[in-house]
Amino acid sequence: MLKTKIKKAIALASIAGIAATNLSSVYATNIGTATVTGAPGLTQNIVWDNNFPGTASGSVTGVTVTAQVLPSLNMTLSTSTINLGTLIAGTPASGTVNIEVGTNAADGVTITARSGSGWLTNVDDNAIQINNLTTDGIAESYTFASTANAIDSTVSGFTTTGDLATTQVNSNSTEHVIYTTNKPERFDGAAADVTFTVAATSDAQTQAGSYQDVITFTVTGNF
Repeated sequence: MLKTKIKKAIALASIAGIAATNLSSVYATNIGTATVTGAPGLTQNIVWDNNFPGTASGSVTGVTVTAQVLPSLNMTLSTSTINLGTLIAGTPASGTVNIEVGTNAADGVTITARSGSGWLTNVDDNAIQINNLTTDGIAESYTFASTANAIDSTVSGFTTTGDLATTQVNSNSTEHVIYTTNKPERFDGAAADVTFTVAATSDAQTQAGSYQDVITFTVTGNF
């Protein structure tokens, strides 16, 4: 009789334990919500495990961190006048302007130079020009060229291309590419990134007078 009672007691205790475990599992309770203002689709329940001591938890996934860096682009030319001096027939005369550029454009910059008149033009008679065209019966020369200088960018993979080989200028619409990069670079003002050179050669028959050309330099950031 005693053994039977003991067996019944053990069986009841086991059933009670199983029931308690099942009740705890079945009746885990949603005790609140984790929400994001303005984003109801991110709402999740906070669930308690119905135990003391116990825990309750809920997670929100989808909170986005954003930021912005504003674009920056600067260019400085070393002078507003390139003086070729007095031209001597058959002897090239040249002058330069140094250009410093800085930007945070992801794909770097492009700098172009465009002749305003397409050649060196006589200031008193615009029909008279110094260039390599021979329609006036005189073969002269007016050229642009450029050379990139020491790199001041610290960005890995930075390169410069687009050095302009000596090019005859006889158009006022051509944008001559004189400097191209592929990544950001510093604007330190200490050393020019590119040196632009203008050269002219007159002929013994080139009409006397003053000549000029107005050049437009354009920098484009490739953001």
